[in-house]
Amino acid sequence: MSYLALARKYRPKSFETLVGQEHVVKALSHALNVQRLHHAYLFTGTRGVGKTTISRILAKSLNCIGADGNGGITATPCGVCRACTEIDAGRFIDYLEMDAASNRGVDEMAQLLEQAVYQPTVGRYKVYMIDEVHMLTNHAFNAMLKTLEEPPAHILFILATTDPQKIPVTVLSRCLQFNLKQMPPAHIMAHLEHVLSEEKVPFDKAALRLIAANAGGSMRDALSLTDQAIAYSAGNVDEVQVRAMLGTVDETFLFRALEALGAGDGKALLAITDEMAERSLSYSAALSDLAGLLAKVSLAQTVPEALADDLPNRERMVALAGSLARDEVQLHYQIALQGRQDLPMAPDEETGFAMTLLRMLAFRPDAASTAPSKSVQPVAARPVESRATAAPAPLATPRAAPDKPFQPRAAEIQAQRPPWDDEPAENPAPRAAGVASVASAANFDGDWPALVESLAVTGFAKQLAAQSELKRFANDQFELSVTSTALAAANNQEKLRDALSRHFGRPIRVSVSVGQTGGNTAAGLQKRADDEKYREVEAAFKADPFVQALTKEGAVITQLEPR
Repeated sequence: MSYLALARKYRPKSFETLVGQEHVVKALSHALNVQRLHHAYLFTGTRGVGKTTISRILAKSLNCIGADGNGGITATPCGVCRACTEIDAGRFIDYLEMDAASNRGVDEMAQLLEQAVYQPTVGRYKVYMIDEVHMLTNHAFNAMLKTLEEPPAHILFILATTDPQKIPVTVLSRCLQFNLKQMPPAHIMAHLEHVLSEEKVPFDKAALRLIAANAGGSMRDALSLTDQAIAYSAGNVDEVQVRAMLGTVDETFLFRALEALGAGDGKALLAITDEMAERSLSYSAALSDLAGLLAKVSLAQTVPEALADDLPNRERMVALAGSLARDEVQLHYQIALQGRQDLPMAPDEETGFAMTLLRMLAFRPDAASTAPSKSVQPVAARPVESRATAAPAPLATPRAAPDKPFQPRAAEIQAQRPPWDDEPAENPAPRAAGVASVASAANFDGDWPALVESLAVTGFAKQLAAQSELKRFANDQFELSVTSTALAAANNQEKLRDALSRHFGRPIRVSVSVGQTGGNTAAGLQKRADDEKYREVEAAFKADPFVQALTKEGAVITQLEPR
């Protein structure tokens, strides 16, 4: 078979052509230039980020002899000498790549270490590259510890793994560790453009952007997807063909869904779900892409300049950023993430996706306008007479009707109100006689604590009234002083003002300042009364003959106890 996969054909052969691992290239290049080389390196990272590629380039740098045969250790191997060509072809005798997944036992490791004592056959260094080193057994790790710590001068170990957490710390401490980063989508796109230009394959950037997004940070995966796209599209890599190959959701559906959410159109959301079902699109991928689109919309709302100018559908994103509220975008984003997480538990994926969109619609800030009409009353709010007429007549002999309808007392009405109901009803019940006499007085007599006890106010507004001291009252304005800044909040003052206005039957103004009080507050008077009552009870308790006898007996017993 003459065709060579793109991932193998375009594998970097020097540090200059390596993509996306500048931090590793910089460190190794400096070490090679000054020849300060460690004897063991550990490369970690996900699949397809360059672990094996870097190990081969490093092996060439150590054994390169130059095009004229007189070269030495270098950070820029020539690529034409025997060592360079044979390492690229995988047949250099002094460079050994071992797969720890299939050679994981102590016997294989012992055999490798036995050969390490011998000098290189043709090269300058023996380089042992152990891939997926975390697959070695504990006995194999223990067998290599001594050689890994103090190897012969002609030996260099390169370990590579995708799971460094499984490597013993005794091995980690003997290696220089480099964590290879995932490839950014921009770097992947640039490399794919170079590869397809070399291959003379037509493409568009939108298709490469899709491939880079689905590669998961792996350059090898990106090149493999590019190979698949070339075969799928018959040599023309365009967005429509790549999207169909990957099964990704067309962004048009997502834009339409967000526009329908902005308009509060539930029918349009369900129509979009049906269209996606007809095309057998992945609902999980749709929710993931929807979250990504919402993130870009939020970015357009907060940092518009962060959006790339060549970003597809950029104008449409900016339009959505202007039509949707910022908190609405954040809420939709969170619902999309939660909906994707809940998708496996839904009756089916289509239902789960539809419910996620309807949940976004239900939690819109102006969703109250789509609430059911007030004509549908809850059971507790229906008149009692309607239930009485529907119920069967009682069997017992009815009593004589009273002369006048029953009127509940004001205290009972107040007790029946829930504790959280700070605001009175539209038609409050009449107060008790004592309260009415205070309210009907032409002028306030200045007894603020007594007035506080008669006010229909609860919560923090009640605490403001109880812990404040009256400084001045004139022209229907109360000037109060309180020690707590929190109690003097505007909403507490407003509730207290409304309660006073209802109490006196005319508009009352309230102004509260924060300062010291002289103790002439309702709370202060109540505390003094409680303290006085406590002292009276305490004195009566001590004066009781039985208590005095017990006290005297206890004192005698304490004196007789040995020290």
